[in-house]
Amino acid sequence: MIRLALFLLALALPARAEQIVLGLSRDQVAITATFDGSDILIFGAVRREAPPPAEAGPLQVIVTVSGPHAPAIVRRKERRAGIWVNTDAFEVDAAPSFYAVATTAPMNEVLSATEDLRHGVSTPRAIRAVGNIIPGAGTYVSALVRIREEADVYRLQEGAVDLEEETLFRTALSLPANLVEGNYTTRILLTRGGAVIDSYETVIGVQKVGIERWLYNFAQERAPLYGLMSLVIAIAAGWGASAAFAGWRR
Repeated sequence: MIRLALFLLALALPARAEQIVLGLSRDQVAITATFDGSDILIFGAVRREAPPPAEAGPLQVIVTVSGPHAPAIVRRKERRAGIWVNTDAFEVDAAPSFYAVATTAPMNEVLSATEDLRHGVSTPRAIRAVGNIIPGAGTYVSALVRIREEADVYRLQEGAVDLEEETLFRTALSLPANLVEGNYTTRILLTRGGAVIDSYETVIGVQKVGIERWLYNFAQERAPLYGLMSLVIAIAAGWGASAAFAGWRR
């Protein structure tokens, strides 16, 4: 049914050499008190008016999902007088809170360096550090990528996109439990010979709901009361634990 729907939709679109028709398993993700991550299925088809141009190389697909951007500071630590201290710092203007890239083949085979620079596809290119041009800036950006890869919020999944007969594609991306609320931009790019021939963009909304939403709004709008409530709960929990331990010892 999914394949039939995609082909019918493709037929209704205006003509183009090769064009993306996209589908998502969901376009909203709700963060609740028990939220432990989510899987997003991204699938689609390629609409074309003529046979694929074989001389341009095989068709490749790239899928990216980018979370909200925010500034970040990367610090260098050095050992001095027997202790580790921060020495230099580099400020990144905007880095995605989450960034995943899935491809049909190794990245260097599906996208040229020039096209990567133009479209900002790879993780380092998705990080904006304009205005912070200093010697060794690339080292700081690489360090930020490495740190967030270790935290599993930056991912490169080469070969994770399935492409059937250069027409139907699909991939599944896992969103972590520590998602930042906001809009997650999803991009799909078609490439041949390392050049982008078509692209499509949509948005997945991520927001807190239920008790998570209430607590977030309460903390933002009534910070003093939220702090007092947290203190009371901590005191009550400590007293309860003490009382239970005393009763157990008896």
